[in-house]
Amino acid sequence: MSLISIVTTVYNRERYLDKAIESVLTQTYDNWELLIWDDGSTDRSVEIAHYYAKQDNRVRVIAAEHRGQGRALRAAFAEAAGEYIGQVDSDDVLAATALEATAAVLDAQPSVGLVYTDYMVIDEKGWIKGQGERCKIPYSQERLLVDFMIFHFRLMRRSIYNHVGGIDPKFEYAEDYELCLRLSEVTEICHINQPLYYYRTHQQSLSCERRIEQILQSHKAISQALERRGLANQFECHVEISSTFSIRAKNH
Repeated sequence: MSLISIVTTVYNRERYLDKAIESVLTQTYDNWELLIWDDGSTDRSVEIAHYYAKQDNRVRVIAAEHRGQGRALRAAFAEAAGEYIGQVDSDDVLAATALEATAAVLDAQPSVGLVYTDYMVIDEKGWIKGQGERCKIPYSQERLLVDFMIFHFRLMRRSIYNHVGGIDPKFEYAEDYELCLRLSEVTEICHINQPLYYYRTHQQSLSCERRIEQILQSHKAISQALERRGLANQFECHVEISSTFSIRAKNH
């Protein structure tokens, strides 16, 4: 049974962190380690992480100075010991069978370097809002250039991750998309058509707070992928940014 390293980077997520950690603790696959990298939190995140580390020696905590998502992730993955590696965001939840299902694919198919699952969207309170829209997009290396359907959950071979050079910290808010573009160019990718991850939406998420930066960095990642694939002379990436406004009742 291969060792799986799950990395969780944390920056001021005391409200949700316990749920993320507990979702790893309850996995049906036993041979894992959870590396919690605290990126200079100023709330109780480190305290919460250490509490769980005392309960289970498979949980490790590293408290570091704030350096940003991309650099924190790269540093955390460098500390991971597993043959297979994956990421669970500190405000999300992993389904109990996620590691078992994804590891089985990598065990059975040596040509596959990354396997990903469908996901459900949940709100701040954990209520399910429905299946993620990206789940409806079939995977192809070409389609990945415009749609990040390899969203959650992803498990990859460490050897493949190392082969492409790992996380590029220059992509602070689109580091996972940029990494997946490079991975898609060197390995087969498999999709498990089951929602095994719960992606939480809330106003403090990076996707909300840094949406414009995320879009612009994704544009850069796509342009670089076109260059690597020898397509830059034929195609260029075009992006349009739009907004939707709504009025809703205040919570009292």
